Amino acid sequence: MRLNSLNDNPGANKTRTRVGRGIGSGKGKTAGRGVKGQGSRSGVAINGFEGGQMPLHMRMPKRGFNNPRAASYTAVRLDRIQRAIDAGKLDMKGVVDAETLVKAGVVRRVKDGVRLMAGGAFTAKKVTFRVVHATKGALAAIEAAGGKVDMTEAKDAATE
Repeated sequence: MRLNSLNDNPGANKTRTRVGRGIGSGKGKTAGRGVKGQGSRSGVAINGFEGGQMPLHMRMPKRGFNNPRAASYTAVRLDRIQRAIDAGKLDMKGVVDAETLVKAGVVRRVKDGVRLMAGGAFTAKKVTFRVVHATKGALAAIEAAGGKVDMTEAKDAATE
């Protein structure tokens, strides 16, 4: 095989239809757009337009509420932390908090705090976590392994 013998697969490159090039082409005159009106012109944006009738998305009632000041936590599963400890990226002797998790590459960024989630096996002994929140399952798994969780940051944030 040589460079000059390389070809695309049949049908890989389709030639563009040249519209508006006479009636013999089959796409002349109106160029496949029909006749008259908004749809025959360029720059048409009529998604959701219902001919002047109130559009469906505006007829439906509004529901719920999105709190703009709601806290957004970075969720971390315990098996992810266990993998970082096994790889030697996390030091178990010190307190494991948001900064150490970012430095170890366990999480990319901390939003309003770290939330520990149960999931997978957690076998690390005597690890102390300082996080904003932890689920009941995560607390049980950490305490079963002999560690503890300090959630004082959550109380500090709630008082502010």
